[in-house]
Amino acid sequence: ENFALPISNVAGVVRVSGENLRRLESEQAPSFESAGSRYPCAHLGTMLEFGESNYDESRQPYPVVLVQAGEHRMAFLVESLTGRHEIVVKALGPQLSGIQWLSGATVLGDGRVAMILDVPALMRRAASLHGVPRDPSTFGEAAASAADAATVMVVDDSITVRQVTQRLLNRNGIEVFTAKDGVEALALLKERRPDLMLLDIEMPRMDGFELAATIRKDQELKDLPIIMITSRTGKKHSDHAAQIGVNRYLGKPYHEGELLENINSLLGRT
Repeated sequence: ENFALPISNVAGVVRVSGENLRRLESEQAPSFESAGSRYPCAHLGTMLEFGESNYDESRQPYPVVLVQAGEHRMAFLVESLTGRHEIVVKALGPQLSGIQWLSGATVLGDGRVAMILDVPALMRRAASLHGVPRDPSTFGEAAASAADAATVMVVDDSITVRQVTQRLLNRNGIEVFTAKDGVEALALLKERRPDLMLLDIEMPRMDGFELAATIRKDQELKDLPIIMITSRTGKKHSDHAAQIGVNRYLGKPYHEGELLENINSLLGRT
């Protein structure tokens, strides 16, 4: 089976011999140390119920993927890696949407389908199924309470974009609420103010330019950071966005790392 991990959750990859992996898995609470940090270990295939680990000691070293979500860390033992790829994320169908450890799917260049894994959900699954220790440095409660978490409003008429973006931000400790167009967004803004808005341009009833202009004229909302994400990447549209007061302008499909970098920059997060 083929699976993908969001690059924003990957801290690194190390290679370990089959012999050492066998010894590691025999420990009561297996963990792997890298660059001064300790990563609780779990075999990904076993965790996803695709069979038990079976390491060939004569084979070349196996890859171990080091992942993190906020302050939480873990090492996934896998059979092989195909590399790093830019992909288009697709929403899951109704048959798979209930699987908590999946956040989406993509079609690889050779036509194969790969499921995209939700790293925080996998960490919780590993802890419940395989006794991965909940050490304070890895699985402890976040220093900030949920009330202190940053909140982002995603405004886009595409339900797929809203769902995929929400999952990405949730994986990175950001709360999300959504609106399908400018009219719905304004109604929600009367009840709740986000720390930042992600905004599409082309939407029914009120488009992104109209919404951004309305926000900049509102005394209570005028300082709200806005990142516009759109397929309209021409200079004419980006210049118009800048004139209105949009803080950042990104093209679709966006790169997860670039989006998170811009969000963290505007929110003053590191």
